[in-house]
Amino acid sequence: MRVFSRSLFFRLGFIIVTVATCSIAKGASVWKVTGPNGGTIYLGGSIHGLASTDYPLPSAYNHAFDASSALVIEDDPNVSRRAAEKFYKTGFYPKGDSLKNHVDPRTYDYVRRVFAQAGMPEAEIAKCKPWMLIMMLWSPGTNGLGVEAFLMKRARMNQKPILGLESFREHAEVLSGMSDKQAELVLLETFIPQAPGTDLHAKMLNAWRRGDADAIARLSHDMERDLPSFAERLVAERNRHWIPKIEGYIRDRRTYFVVAGAAHMGGPNGVLALLRMRGYQIEQL
Repeated sequence: MRVFSRSLFFRLGFIIVTVATCSIAKGASVWKVTGPNGGTIYLGGSIHGLASTDYPLPSAYNHAFDASSALVIEDDPNVSRRAAEKFYKTGFYPKGDSLKNHVDPRTYDYVRRVFAQAGMPEAEIAKCKPWMLIMMLWSPGTNGLGVEAFLMKRARMNQKPILGLESFREHAEVLSGMSDKQAELVLLETFIPQAPGTDLHAKMLNAWRRGDADAIARLSHDMERDLPSFAERLVAERNRHWIPKIEGYIRDRRTYFVVAGAAHMGGPNGVLALLRMRGYQIEQL
C-alpha cells in the first residue's frame, strides 16, 4: 500500500526566488506553452492538498484539461502494488535496529510524541527510517481533494491517459536517497507549522489562485532557506530533469496537460524560466 496518497510532496504545493519574466500575475496558475514549430502543451501549478471549500478550481484548469488528450503528473501512477510494497520495505530498519540508533535523542522523543498524538504507537515509529516518517507527514491524506487527484478522476472518467514526469522510484528516491542525518534535518523542518489554517498556507493558497508564481517563489524561498541543499534536490534538480520530457510532449502531435507542484513553476530555476530560455512562448491563462 502506498504511504502517501497521490504525490509524495504535499509541501511542493508550498515550496522557491523571483524571475522578472513572471513578475505580474494575470490569471490562474495555468500556462499555455508553444514551441517554435507550433506544438503546444499546458502547464498547471498544483496544490497537492486542498479543502472542499477551495473548490471549484479556477476555470483555466478545466480549459487546459478539455483541450488536452493526456494528463501528466509528477510521478507515474502506473506502478504495480507489488513494486510499491517492495520499495516501501526499504523504509524500515531490520529487526534489532531502531530509529533511536540513528537520530538525536531529542529528535526521537519529539517524533515519538508527535506521532503518538496521531495514534501511532512508539513501537511502530521505532521501525521507520527518517525518510519514511517524512513521507507519512507529507502525505496529503486520502480525501482526493488535491489538484492532481481531482484531474486524475476526470481523466479516468474521460478515458484520458495519465502519465508521469518521473517513475515511481525516481519520485520516491528524492527522499529515500538521503542519509539518516540529512533526513533527520528535513524531518525536524517539517514540524514547523505550515498546515492548512496557518498564515503561510493562506498566503500560498491566495497566490496560487491568482497565478502569482513570484509570490509563491518568495514564500517558498523563505521557508526553505535553512535547507538550501535539500531545496535544490527537491525542486531545481527535478525541474532540470523534467525539461527534456516536457520538450518531447511539445513536439508530440498530441496536446498534454502537465501538472506539478506550484513551487516548480517560478524562480530562475523554475520550469517556466527554463522553457523560456529554450525559446518557448508562454501565455498565462
